[in-house]
Amino acid sequence: MGLLDDEVPTASWMMSRRSMLRRSADLVAIVAAGTVVAGCTAEEVDASSPTGSIGPTDASSPSASDALFAELDAKIRSAMEEYAVPGVAVAVLHNGNEHVRGYGITSVDAPVPVDERSLFRIGSTTKTFTGTAMMRLVDAGKVDLDSPVRTYVPEFTVVDQDVAANVTVRHLLNHTAGWFGDDLQDFGRSDDAIERYVASMAGLPQLTPLGSTFFYNNAAVVLAGRVVEKVHGTTFEQAMQELVLDPLGLDQTRFFTDDLVGHTFTGAHDVVDGKAVLDPSFWYVPRSLNPTGALISSARDQLSYLRFHLGDGAALDGRRILSPASLEAMHSDPGPGGTIFIEIDGYAVSLRVRPTAEGVPVVQHGGDWPGQHSGFLFVPERNFGIAMLTNSEDGPKLLSTFFQDDWALSRFAGVHNLPADPESRTAAQLAPYEGRYALAEIGPDGSTARVTLEFAGENGRLRIRPLNPDGTVSDAAPPEYVDFSRDDHVVGASPLSPRSDFVRGPSGEVAWYRTSGRLLPKVG
Repeated sequence: MGLLDDEVPTASWMMSRRSMLRRSADLVAIVAAGTVVAGCTAEEVDASSPTGSIGPTDASSPSASDALFAELDAKIRSAMEEYAVPGVAVAVLHNGNEHVRGYGITSVDAPVPVDERSLFRIGSTTKTFTGTAMMRLVDAGKVDLDSPVRTYVPEFTVVDQDVAANVTVRHLLNHTAGWFGDDLQDFGRSDDAIERYVASMAGLPQLTPLGSTFFYNNAAVVLAGRVVEKVHGTTFEQAMQELVLDPLGLDQTRFFTDDLVGHTFTGAHDVVDGKAVLDPSFWYVPRSLNPTGALISSARDQLSYLRFHLGDGAALDGRRILSPASLEAMHSDPGPGGTIFIEIDGYAVSLRVRPTAEGVPVVQHGGDWPGQHSGFLFVPERNFGIAMLTNSEDGPKLLSTFFQDDWALSRFAGVHNLPADPESRTAAQLAPYEGRYALAEIGPDGSTARVTLEFAGENGRLRIRPLNPDGTVSDAAPPEYVDFSRDDHVVGASPLSPRSDFVRGPSGEVAWYRTSGRLLPKVG
């Protein structure tokens, strides 16, 4: 039975892929949300007032930055109210001036003001730390990005033996390995969790030819973490601390809550009937997924990390962390492009490179775990970077304003998104895209969830509807509509709707729908 077989259905609606991830909420939570302050109630915390610091590191021109920072504060406060996000923290670097602040509260049940040191999960921005650790090993002469993975992990295999023998470290970090990637299995809390996860990859099927196509691949990045583990000779977490976290002075960025006792955690919130509701069960992340999405961090540490990536590879104290060439390799020369919420030129080493209308590249990542969502973006040519942390399931709606739209990019960096004006298509033009497309995911318990979507032409657009396991149309959510902006590229009706695209097979046929960086094969 394959991962996309009809026998493993789910009635979930794919357009919010996070609903599939929510199965992790059934696992035991490992941390209580928030730090209780005696006598402090939700009503007594002013959620609209930012807390933190603002100040220039280069006093040459702070006034222009200050005006932009004030505009940013107002935009964040407005979005928090609109999208039921209890707490936000932001870090910005602009022309040498810094802005790091918290807004709102850590938890609706035990409210404490969010500040620059409040702790959030950063989700998949963790992948960029894994990439940074790998580049330290490259600089040390211990890893070659273009060597086969089996040079470092000889026991590694997937279903396609040719791919297992030839996949390189670079393929892992630019998301072109080509095998099924949404494997979120939990292998416990012991030191061999990542090793056991990698052993389980023997059952992962190949979806696209090695190196040919971008699609987001969590499993590949876990394997990259195993390379770091084996080459450094320690657990992955210890390797990360020794190679990246300690050298950069990131003392509030760790994988385990035990290492951050005494600091203030933000709680993960669901949104029910338009209101944020604390759900501590969202917090847990399997240790096997640490390389791909489990770091905990603060806005203050994210500011330091931004400063590192906007620099020349040295830490604040001048100590060399990466060579300029290795840092540049993380920001340029990406692999195959596509879409992941917005058009991208492709992934370099763990960071995606995004085009702009002005031809100035944007380097970006972000992270999603239930109830904790983040963004991370910088523009090296314009000396601008921003990171933002949120504690709500509606966090992605807020983040899209700053990381998908070009509101922040246009103001702070003077660059804009590529245009994506909707175009009506004839029935004949829509016909090749019509059909059924499927998405699968392996959950923490090893079970497989599957979603099937039906695409049909309607009034010059494509209508997307979820299907029940028996093939009938689901009433779990209303249909959504997308318009073509150019051949094979579509965009939703809202200005903040993500951009997606269709991927063609070797004979030129429409074979896949790519959304949120995932490939959904056409199955009927």
